[in-house]
Amino acid sequence: MRARIRVQVVLAAVLLGISALLAGYYSVDLVHPRSAAGAGTSTSSGTPVTAVRGPVVDVLTSAGLVRGGVVDAAAVRALVDKLPADTHARTPNYDRAAYGPSWADTDHNGCDQRNDVLARDLTAVTYTKADPGCTVATGHLVDVYTGRSIDFTRGKTTSAAVQIDHLVPLGWAWQHGAAGWTGDQREQLATDLNNLQAVDGPTNEAKSDQGPATWLPPAAGYDCLYVTRFAYVLSTYALTIDDADRAAIDHTLTSCS
Repeated sequence: MRARIRVQVVLAAVLLGISALLAGYYSVDLVHPRSAAGAGTSTSSGTPVTAVRGPVVDVLTSAGLVRGGVVDAAAVRALVDKLPADTHARTPNYDRAAYGPSWADTDHNGCDQRNDVLARDLTAVTYTKADPGCTVATGHLVDVYTGRSIDFTRGKTTSAAVQIDHLVPLGWAWQHGAAGWTGDQREQLATDLNNLQAVDGPTNEAKSDQGPATWLPPAAGYDCLYVTRFAYVLSTYALTIDDADRAAIDHTLTSCS
C-alpha cells in the first residue's frame, strides 16, 4: 500500500512539473527584440502618443497625422507617397559645420535648442544657478527609444547619458537633398524641435546616420510615432527618400491603428 502511495505522489509531482513548464512556455513573449538588421519588422500594435510631450503631438495632430492620440497610418502613407524618390548618386560625406553652430538658438527664445529639448522631454527639471530657466542642470528621462529611466546630470562625464537625437539624421539628410541647400536651411533642420528628441546616449550613438530601413527604436511601442515624425520632417523640408526607407515606413505602419 505504501509503495502504491509513493508512486501516486511521484506521478502527481511529475504532472505538476510538466504543467508548470508548459504554462511558462506559453506565457513567454515569443517576439524577438529588434536589431538594426531587423528594424523594419516591427510587431507592435497601434501606438498611443502619450509617450511624448504635447508640442510634438500637437504639430502632428494639426497635420492630420495623429487622430485621437493614435497615429493615422493611412494619412502617413499618403504623405510618404508624395515624397520624391531619391535618384541621385551618393554625395561626399558632410561636415557638421555645414549645418551651422551646434544647438544655435534658432527660435530666439534665449535658450539654445539642446536645453529647449531637455526642458521639454525631461521631468523634474532643475536649472543651473548661472543660467536659471535655461541651462538644464538635472532631470529625469523616460526614454521613448528604449523604455529606460535615466537620470540626467549636467557634467563632463555625465551629460552624454542623455543625448539629443535628430530623427532625420543630418548625414542622412545630406544624402537626400540637404547637400544642395543654403547654410540657413541646413541650420533650420538641425535645430528644428520637431526633428529633435532627448534619448538614451548609447542608443543615439548606435543609430548614427541610419534611416528607418536599418534602424528603428529598439523598444516596441514607439516605432509608429517615430516613422510618422520622420515622414513629417521629410515632407516639411522636401527631402527625398529611397525605396528601402519608404518600404520600411510602410511596413511599420501596418502595425499602427
